[in-house]
Formats: sequence, structure tokens, C-alpha cells
Amino acid sequence: MPSRAEDPLVSFSFAIEVQGVIEGFFSEVSGLGSETEVVEHKVVSDGTKEIVRKIPGRSKWGDISLKRGITSIMDVWQWRKMVEDGDIKGARKNGSIMMMNQSGDIVAQWDFVNAWPSKVSGPSIQADSNALGVEEMTLVHEGIKRVS
Repeated sequence: MPSRAEDPLVSFSFAIEVQGVIEGFFSEVSGLGSETEVVEHKVVSDGTKEIVRKIPGRSKWGDISLKRGITSIMDVWQWRKMVEDGDIKGARKNGSIMMMNQSGDIVAQWDFVNAWPSKVSGPSIQADSNALGVEEMTLVHEGIKRVS
């Protein structure tokens, strides 16, 4: 099978859409992946030789961390408030993260299920700094897959 040469995708920004709760752009995203635990099972082969067979265990997904420059839009904080008020069922949302190139075209997309914000933090404020204020949100979820 011949291999096809392709340049790696270059990320310029990330957009997120969460069932009408959040729709916007983020400058940094991490945690887009999954992992399967490895279970070691000792067996006896040919009646004499002990071997360790490795079999797949539970699958788990890392938390998604998103960062963006702080604005007057309160969507992240309002979604987090649902969790603080105990409305976890209402806070669980499905969504997508889209990676955009410099032209604004979607070059990759990940869909996640039953996510809710476990943490939201505002900027570190320094009066003598001209750095951009950044807010961060951590999403926990029950599954993610890359769809494009």
C-alpha cells in the first residue's frame, strides 16, 4: 500500500460548540485523547510455562483544558454555575471542538459526550502588566472521538 505524503495540520485557533451553552474560540486546548488500562493475566502455557497475557481493561478519557482571552461574555461562568447549584444532570452536554487553520477552515474535529465544567478560573491580575487576561475551563466527560 503506497503511503501518501501529507503535511501535518497547523492549528491557528480552536472553536467549541456545546449544545447552545458555549459557542466560541479558544487559543489553547489540551486533553483530546483516550487511554485503555492494561490488565495483566497470568496463565500457564503448555502446562509448564507461566506467561503474562496483557488484555485491555477499562477505557478512560483525560480532562479537556481550554484557555481563552477573557471577555465580557459569561457563558463559561454560567455553565459552571449550573454545577455549583447542583444541576449536574442539566449541566451535562455534548459538544465539539474544531481546530481551524489560518484561513478559518476546520481541519480536525473532536466530539465529546456528557461533559460538564469541573473547574473555571479567571486571569491572574497584575496592575503593572500589559499581558492578556486568560480564563481557563476544565471539562470532564464520558468519551471523546476524533471525527475528522
